[in-house]
Amino acid sequence: MGKTYEVVVIGAGPGGYVAAIRAAQLGLRVAVVEREQLGGVCLNWGCIPTKALLASASIYRNISHAAEFGILAKNVSIDFSKVVQHSRTVANKLAGGIQFLLNKNGVEVIKGHGKLLGASKLEVHNEKQERIEISAKHIILATGSRARALPGIKLPDKYLWSYKEAMLPDALPKSLLVVGSGAIGVEFASFYNALGVQVTIVELFDRILRAEDEEIALAAHKSFEKQGMQIFTQTTVKSANETKGRVEVVLESKDGKTLKLAVDRIISAIGIQPNLENLGLEKTKVALDNGLIKTDPYLRTDEPGVYAIGDVTKGPWLAHKASEEAVVCVEKIAGRNPHPIERNNIPGCTYCHPQIASIGLSEEDAAARGKIKVGRFPLSANGKAIAMGETEGFVKVIFDVATGELLGAHMIGAEVTEMIQGFAIAKQLEGTELDLMHTIFPHPTISEAMKEAALDADKQAIHI
Repeated sequence: MGKTYEVVVIGAGPGGYVAAIRAAQLGLRVAVVEREQLGGVCLNWGCIPTKALLASASIYRNISHAAEFGILAKNVSIDFSKVVQHSRTVANKLAGGIQFLLNKNGVEVIKGHGKLLGASKLEVHNEKQERIEISAKHIILATGSRARALPGIKLPDKYLWSYKEAMLPDALPKSLLVVGSGAIGVEFASFYNALGVQVTIVELFDRILRAEDEEIALAAHKSFEKQGMQIFTQTTVKSANETKGRVEVVLESKDGKTLKLAVDRIISAIGIQPNLENLGLEKTKVALDNGLIKTDPYLRTDEPGVYAIGDVTKGPWLAHKASEEAVVCVEKIAGRNPHPIERNNIPGCTYCHPQIASIGLSEEDAAARGKIKVGRFPLSANGKAIAMGETEGFVKVIFDVATGELLGAHMIGAEVTEMIQGFAIAKQLEGTELDLMHTIFPHPTISEAMKEAALDADKQAIHI
């Protein structure tokens, strides 16, 4: 016998479960269909457990410098199995929290794979091979994405890792090749490098972290090399073969030169692929654009009653973007008048060491649109950063000369992933250079560098 709901969400990641909860809050009868784990990749294999791993690496890194602060710590070692166990414990705890929130809000969870049968119907196949038919006036596709496979390379999973295998190794490898230098790649590179693994990064393009402002990316490149990482840009993996328990890799640069190296493991971090297979899209008017579901500003597809949010739609492919899309989508369904997302107001964070955070336009993109002025402030001149021994990095802000509008903000250094929300609020409220210059920042904090950078754009910085 079929079931009927007002809203059904396929996928319970950071977009899907938020959509379900918000729909329930607005009084709609809701179900969420999930074939794997509540929380999706972000909670179980991405955002959250990787931060737990990086927290362990940060503690180990800080202990290695403890003598500089008058703390003597001897014979410090790593119990890698417990590092991994901590990460899984954190993920499992939060997954249980999502189950609690869905129950609390009266959302029915249906386990299985959801597939559209048309505009207002879908079927779910569960683990028992049972088929459940469901009717819903509104269906939200939130099926997320998975790691993109490294083309042309055939190795056992033991040697070629995606983010999943990289979080669950049996032992710490001695050497590691990371293919791709986006957020996922450099976070894993930072984690393993901090624990003593020899890390090599290979990037197809001319610089690492291509989504970031060029000045920030270059600073990160220098920092990573200073930490002992090898980095090869404009380079590809030509071949990789298992030999005596290791992987023999041949790298090829843009000019055709090759380099051979042997590593214990390879991490593929070349991007993501949306989960669109076997969704029944062919039975609807849902259209694709460059392999992603096309939507309007309210996340409506070309098929009335079918919506799409998160990684199956246009980027950036970030958990908080998916969650915000969920709210906009559901509130529109419920007859409210939400504001569509402004993509230039979506902050991005990379939790490598040093941390990176940004929002809005890069200097290059901003300059292409008109006259700008740029302010910078180094953390080496910030009192709190000096006290913490975290003087690496800087804050950079970009303003429109004519209006004073904050066009972009880019940071590299300690705690910048916590500080970027200040610039996010400023952009959301359409703040200007003067607003930031006249805001009183608490002392002593690293956040004071944000104000000093704004002052520097107008040649008024006090501490440089």
